[in-house]
Amino acid sequence: MNDKLYRAILFIAAVTIPVVCGGVLFALVTDAHDAFEHFGFFRFITSSEWSYTEGAEQYGALPFITGTLLTTLLALLFCIPFSLPVAFFVGEYFKGTRVAAVLSTVTDLLAGIPSIIYGLWGFYTLRPVIIALNISPQGSGILTASLVLAIMIVPYAASLSAEFIKMVPNELKESAYSLGATRAEVVRNIIFPVAGSGIFSSYILAIGRALGETMTVTMLIGNTNNMPTSITSTGNSMASIIANQFGEADGLRLSSLIAIGLILFLITAIINVIGKMMIKRARII
Repeated sequence: MNDKLYRAILFIAAVTIPVVCGGVLFALVTDAHDAFEHFGFFRFITSSEWSYTEGAEQYGALPFITGTLLTTLLALLFCIPFSLPVAFFVGEYFKGTRVAAVLSTVTDLLAGIPSIIYGLWGFYTLRPVIIALNISPQGSGILTASLVLAIMIVPYAASLSAEFIKMVPNELKESAYSLGATRAEVVRNIIFPVAGSGIFSSYILAIGRALGETMTVTMLIGNTNNMPTSITSTGNSMASIIANQFGEADGLRLSSLIAIGLILFLITAIINVIGKMMIKRARII
């Protein structure tokens, strides 16, 4: 292939992604303009009223921002006790063994399951358990959605964390062992300080994965437009309110939904940028 043609193809491929990203952002800002102009940006993100009565439309994103943050943070809280042991099992204690390879394969398989399958499992299996335990009378809610989200993000956090644990230089660990350190002391004093920022970034990226989840949350969160008062309350996330109402929305309500989408886009972008920065820092060992 001609060198100039090859470089031209590479240039076009490299430019396409930022152009598409910029185009998406521009479209969201343009279509959300009416909502921000009508309500004001600050009022829109702090109002908890969502009413589309003709002639008295009031839209506020606070219940959906709250629902998104609650489900995401709870999912992260439930995820850590499962993903971190898996990461150390695969990346340190049984690194290179067949059992670690099997566990890693199963973890990757969980990451490849479509979200709608998780939603169906949560609705028909987990939801009845929540009802039977009298945790929530309707079974759906912030807690139910968070539990299934936690299962969904475990593979991402565990796989990335294991990779950073494997990156810790053997020389550092062998030096510690030669001085009489135990395995637990090596993990606490060598692996965690060296791989800590990388492990942290793994969970930041897992948060980004949970923030934008739509189908699973829509099926399990309860789909009410009220401000959640507890983790067992029903509610809506930013993704689920868009999925539920976008098809029938027009005018100011449509612009408000797109404004919510813009807020979700910005939150996710910021979190992913932080995660990438932490990964870059972790690789400087």
